[in-house]
Amino acid sequence: MSPLIINKAVPGAREFYPLNEPEIGTLWRPDCQDREVPKLFQPLTIRGITFKNRIWVSPMCQYSADNGHLTEWHLVHLGGFATRGVGAVTVEATAVVPEGRISPEDSGLWTDTQIDPLRRIVSFVHAQATKIGIQLAHAGRKASTHAPWIEEAAGRGTLSIATKEENGWPDEVYGPSTLSYKDGKYPNPKEMTESDINKVVDAFIASTKRAEQAGFDFIEVHGAHGYLIHSFLSPLSNTRNDAYGGQSLENRLRFICTLVQRLREIWSKPLFVRISATDWAEGPEKDSDGKWLQWGIEQSTILATRLQTLGVDLIDCSTGGNWASQKIPVAPGYQVPFAAQLKKALPDLLVGTVGLITEAEQAESFLKEGKADVILLARALLRDPHWPLHAARKLGVKIKPAGQYERAWAAL
Repeated sequence: MSPLIINKAVPGAREFYPLNEPEIGTLWRPDCQDREVPKLFQPLTIRGITFKNRIWVSPMCQYSADNGHLTEWHLVHLGGFATRGVGAVTVEATAVVPEGRISPEDSGLWTDTQIDPLRRIVSFVHAQATKIGIQLAHAGRKASTHAPWIEEAAGRGTLSIATKEENGWPDEVYGPSTLSYKDGKYPNPKEMTESDINKVVDAFIASTKRAEQAGFDFIEVHGAHGYLIHSFLSPLSNTRNDAYGGQSLENRLRFICTLVQRLREIWSKPLFVRISATDWAEGPEKDSDGKWLQWGIEQSTILATRLQTLGVDLIDCSTGGNWASQKIPVAPGYQVPFAAQLKKALPDLLVGTVGLITEAEQAESFLKEGKADVILLARALLRDPHWPLHAARKLGVKIKPAGQYERAWAAL
């Protein structure tokens, strides 16, 4: 009698999914075993959690949530990457309080009803043997704005203020100071009191506990792109004269360091922080008298050193977003030099890099040259969700596609 042939199920999944052996995104076929494994496809273990490769999905705002609750759009969007070979997926910037959203349709985790939609996505991604995290955020002075394509269609320019009639909250926008990101195009923020700051820190803690209930493998704190944490870090946006601001770098670091210390007390899994390594404002980071003029790589290195001491496992190194007149020399890999500087200064700290990384050979070179430990992709994956499979071919190996897609890849 012939042995039974069974389409095995993923053990413990909430519904039937075929089991992929080996895992999607890992080396496939015997002809790969004797070849040097590209760095892109080497696993990485952080606090006991193993990521099967170094191609990670960067957080990408979808402006598609229902009062902070993720929808079937997000299941398809994020789940699709998990079926196509990435090592990790990161849920978009997720507000810890309602007024911390960028737009009215942003993801949120300020109430328990938002846990179940996230748990469903986590369950699906885990069933594809892929790790998943969430980026916790507060938009600060860049809150209460429109989804970009809605704004463009209205012909009012990029990201103007969402009024109350448009489901916004322009009178409840907060920042370190009363400086608007861009007058007339963004709300005029209220300066946060120390009590306001403490409430936001508490909200991050509460959201982290909900993230634990949803089953996430890691958390990323959004400290970049001109949102609340970044705006506290930069002297361009933080003109306070108390313990949380001013020329004192120590004061400007206080908010994020307090937050990370609190998070590490309750979160034992991998903890990442995304930073902007420079404001891209004109002129130097500091003048000849040592006065800080803008946020830059020197202060970013000091911050990364402090965060490493506090238990942060990886710095996700981006740039910009805090200065409306920024001038960015956009080119392939334009942000990688900042990640490389952090990695050189702190070789024991994991560093991720982003920014117009589109080619497999390019990404592999950044890892092999020690400029970063992880490659985070966004638009490249939107254009080509099968980027990991194409990258493997370009680098001379094959990785496992989902069994449902094998016929498309087996002969290549």
